[in-house]
This record gives sequence, C-alpha cells and structure tokens, in this order.
Amino acid sequence: MSDPKDPTDELAGSEQPFVQHLMELRDRLLYGIIGLAICMGLLAIWPGPSGLIDLIAVPIRAHMPPDAKLIAVGVFSPFFVPIKVLAMAALLLSLPWWMYQVWAFVSPGLYSHEKRFGIPLIVLGSVLAYVGIAFVQFFVLDKMFGFIQKFTPASVAATPDIASYVEAILSLYLAFGLAFQVPIVVILLVKMNMVAVKQLKDFRGYFIVVAFVIAAVVTPPDVISQLALAVPMCLLYEMGIWGAQWFIKSTAKTEEESKEEEAASS
Repeated sequence: MSDPKDPTDELAGSEQPFVQHLMELRDRLLYGIIGLAICMGLLAIWPGPSGLIDLIAVPIRAHMPPDAKLIAVGVFSPFFVPIKVLAMAALLLSLPWWMYQVWAFVSPGLYSHEKRFGIPLIVLGSVLAYVGIAFVQFFVLDKMFGFIQKFTPASVAATPDIASYVEAILSLYLAFGLAFQVPIVVILLVKMNMVAVKQLKDFRGYFIVVAFVIAAVVTPPDVISQLALAVPMCLLYEMGIWGAQWFIKSTAKTEEESKEEEAASS
C-alpha cells in the first residue's frame, strides 16, 4: 500500500474513490464483452458453428465406424449445442483480451517494477491455456476414446449424444486449461510473499499427491486421462518453481537499478 506522506512513493496520491473503481470495472467488463462479441461474429463466419462441431468431434469420430455419426437426443440440441460451442470457442479466442482487461484494471495500483511482469504473465497464461486445450484435443481425447472403445461390447453401437459429448469435452478443456496455469499460480504466490521457493520445493512430494487426486476427480475414470493431467501438472509445478526463482532475481535486480537511479537523480 502506498504512503501518501512518502514523496518517493510513486503511488502516493493516486488513490481513487470507490465509485470511480466501479466505473472502471464496468468499462473493463464492457470492453471484454465487446471483444467476446467480435470473436463470436468472426467464428460464426468461419469456420461457423457446424465447422466447430466437426472439429471437436474429430477425436471420437476416429474411433467410430466410418458411417456412424453423433446423435442429437434433445429436441433443441441441434440448435443450442452449436451455439454453446460457438460461445465457448469465442471465449477461448478472446482469453488474452479478457486477461488484459483484468490487468488494466489492477495495474494502476502497482509499482513500475511490478508492471513490467504483467504483460509477460498474461502472454504466458494465455499460451499455457491454449497448450492445455490443444493437449486435450490432439492427445487426451484420442487416447481416452481409444481406451473406452476397447471395453465396448460388439453388440453395442457407440453413438454418443452430441450434447453430453460437448459437455464432457468442454469440462476437460476447462480442467486442463486451468491446470496448466500452475506456473502462474506458483509465481504469484511467491510474488505476494505467501510462500518461499524453499517451501515450494519442500512441498513437491505433497503436490504430486494433490495433482493425482485432482486428476482423479476432474477427469473420466480411465487411467490415461488421469495420467495425462497429473503428469503435466507435476512438470508445470517444477516450471513454476524455476520461474519463481527467475522472478525473484529479476525483481531484485530491477529494485536495485531503481534505487541507483533515484540516488543518482537526487
């Protein structure tokens, strides 16, 4: 928190009234919704809702007979399911824009050396989310459906309902997209002085157990998808520890340079 009596505090006197904070929050939400609407419009033009459905259906169609198709049990499923997929795809496409709006809302209350790491964290978080979703689409779903199909009796025709299929894979997209944010969470915990790097290293063994418990809860009951979530989480935890160490060194160096500049100017 800034000290209004400290002339060297760059945030001194920058506090804003609560109503102004609410207006800024309203504007940021509005900008985010506009970005989401633009992304929905672009995706509606190309590849379109049907094209998006065809894309996400590729993993399961690869393990179905050539002439088999997903079915729509609900009366309104052929309409609402493509719209739902379109909205989720637009939200994923506009994710960096939403993260930037969050950053723009909180950045006025940060010091200059803290702001330097905001954009890199936004970029890293977006990339990790996209990597997690791509990992689901191109690896996890294929292996998972291949594993499940081995237990399907020959007398049973595996023709999943499109609504339940979309709900299942969207939950996997969300689970992996959030799980791949582990490095960001670790770095922020260190940045806020809530934990030390040494504590993170000591907690490594417990995190492995936590990762496997989370994987068992949020993924389907097959070994492949559980391992596909737990193992990357453990690796990303190590990546977060490394990133936190680098962050501490960079922050210390930046603070020293700032103090030297202030001393030189005075």
